[in-house]
Amino acid sequence: MSSSHDRGWDGVYHRYPLRRLPWELGRPREILADLVKSGRVGPSETLDLCCGAGTNPTYLAERGFHVTALDISDRAVALTNEKASQAGVNIYTLIGDFVSLPFTDEKFNFVFDFGCFHHVEMRKRASFIDGVHRVAKTGGTYLRARNLL
Repeated sequence: MSSSHDRGWDGVYHRYPLRRLPWELGRPREILADLVKSGRVGPSETLDLCCGAGTNPTYLAERGFHVTALDISDRAVALTNEKASQAGVNIYTLIGDFVSLPFTDEKFNFVFDFGCFHHVEMRKRASFIDGVHRVAKTGGTYLRARNLL
């Protein structure tokens, strides 16, 4: 009998150590750090979609952002919680599907998507886009970055 830990992204985070996952760099993504350093986004209500092991949301929380981090993998969310605790920051984490976002309308000033959109099935992309648009505040920022190995 298989469990959810045997399949998909959850399986990846349960089976492999972080050092074997090429997208888990142990440092924030340069595109995110550049955006924050430039001042184009500042501390605000922020959603990190597909947060992985929590490097990016922890980076943001350390800089005063109020971060909600979402991932489909319970192991990734546990790693995010560990990283946030070690850094002494608070991040609201939840396990969930990025296509059906469980947030109120216009909740987030900044939505960060590292490697999430390009994994959305074509038939679900309109729902994903509608969900991001719904939870982002008018005039908010959506940054989609893709893993370039």
